Amino acid sequence: MPAPTAGFAAQLDQIGKTLVEQSHRVAKLFEAACDAVFAMDVQAARAVVDADDEIDRVDIEIEARTVALLVEVASRAEPVPPAELRRMLVIVKVNNELERTADSATAIASLAPTFAGIGVALPDTLRVLTNSVAGILRDITRSIEKRDPKLAKLVLDAEDTVEAFKSQLLRDAERRIAAGEVSVDHAFAVHELTNQCERIADHATNIAEQVIYATTGAIVRHTEAGWVELPRSS
Repeated sequence: MPAPTAGFAAQLDQIGKTLVEQSHRVAKLFEAACDAVFAMDVQAARAVVDADDEIDRVDIEIEARTVALLVEVASRAEPVPPAELRRMLVIVKVNNELERTADSATAIASLAPTFAGIGVALPDTLRVLTNSVAGILRDITRSIEKRDPKLAKLVLDAEDTVEAFKSQLLRDAERRIAAGEVSVDHAFAVHELTNQCERIADHATNIAEQVIYATTGAIVRHTEAGWVELPRSS
């Protein structure tokens, strides 16, 4: 199949660059949200929520530019190699996952007033969990930037670690409530934070699947036995 015009490739590369910048932006938003919660800094948490507006704006921009490029190519009946078509589809899907990740980050920031009102320090294990999720977001950003399926597979493998930390935190919360060490409100807020971290990890694994698909053509699915790659598509 003939290659599309150089203009097409340049535009797609620019959209891809914007997507990488968006991924960095989302990762920083998550880290800022966690810092605000652990510091119980309500003002910093509000800044995180406000910063989500830029992410929403870029989300719309990326989708609009990708769709416009696809329409432009279709209007000229310009052939697009399967690998480039996969890349276009993946950009739209990854963009959506990043926007939803940012939504979870703002939900975490919104817990800061609750923790500040209760005034009880958050468990150390929770910080380990948030640091793990931050590492996952950094890895997924690098995998998008470098189009590296090996990094994407590392993100898939990290999902079990997040689930293990969440289970431990929930057990600890139940024990601390029974011992009268924390209130139900505090335990509920910790539970909500861990849920949001788990959702972000889920979004990251969805992105990892898309990176693998875009770079190798393989479709990755999760089974009871773990992650498996289905036969390479055309």
